[in-house]
Parts: sequence; structure tokens; C-alpha cells
Amino acid sequence: MQNYNSKFKSDLKKRCYNFSLKIISLSDALPNKRSAWVINDQLIRSATSIGANIVEAKSSSSRIEFKKYYEIALKSANETKYWLELLRDTNMIEVKTVTELLNEATELSNMLGAGVIKLKSKI
Repeated sequence: MQNYNSKFKSDLKKRCYNFSLKIISLSDALPNKRSAWVINDQLIRSATSIGANIVEAKSSSSRIEFKKYYEIALKSANETKYWLELLRDTNMIEVKTVTELLNEATELSNMLGAGVIKLKSKI
């Protein structure tokens, strides 16, 4: 079981890192206008925050602190979905591209949510 949890955390961290890279690439394709800049800034902040908080959780000094970092990562994943939906609904970027990223953000959010629920039940 311990090995499975290690692999899960490693895979989650890799997925978050790859997701951040895809978001950064997406940002370069956005139009050069003020509304896109605002959304882009918020999107990059929230998307990269997901993985950053998972990395921070690893060096937590307590289980409660660990859970808190996972909760923040979950909130960032949900915020990222919001910004991606705005991009999709304003037609600033190809719908197919945004849909793929939205699906990944939803999966990350679901994984983090399940982890937070599990952590809450153990505290």
C-alpha cells in the first residue's frame, strides 16, 4: 500500500508539472489584448500553484499542514477550471485545446479532492 501511495503522489506531481507546462504553452497562443493578459496572468498563477502546493506538502511538518497544502492545491485546480472556462467561452483560444486542458484540470481536481477527503477522515 505504501508503494502505491508513493507512486500515486509521484504521478500526481508529474501530471501537475506537465499540466503547468501545457498552460504556459497555451499562454503564448493567447491574443495580445488586455482581457487576455488578465486571464492569462490568473491562469498561470492558479495552474502552477497546483503542483507547487503538492511539492510544499511533501516538506510539511505535520499531517494537518500536509492536508492544508492539498486543500490549497484543490482550490487552485478549481480556480484554474474557471479561467479555462472563461477562455473557452470568450473564444480566445481553440475550443479543442481548452477542452483538453479543462479535462485534465478536472481530473487533477478530482484526484486532489479524493486525497483531501481521505486526509480529513484520518485526522
